[in-house]
Amino acid sequence: MKTKKSNILTLEQFKDKNYGQRGTKKRDELEAGYENFKIGSLIHEARIEKGLTQGQLAEKVGTTKSYISKIENNIKEVRISTLHKIVELGLGGHLELSIKL
Repeated sequence: MKTKKSNILTLEQFKDKNYGQRGTKKRDELEAGYENFKIGSLIHEARIEKGLTQGQLAEKVGTTKSYISKIENNIKEVRISTLHKIVELGLGGHLELSIKL
């Protein structure tokens, strides 16, 4: 019985093939973009869970609805100080950051 060769790649294999190994410029840009996307997505999910509109969250934080929308939709990068305000003042949470070497 013959076995078929699978054309399915893992996500890491796909990124290696199409964007290069970790540490290359193209791959680093991809990874950085993903982190910004993830932050916006986490803020969006937390805001919905708290039952807040973008405008309500913006008011609590002292910014605009437009700015919250841009962060959630990965149009604008968020500063750590602003992220801290969004999480703690706006969402009533606690921001934890870590560095992995």
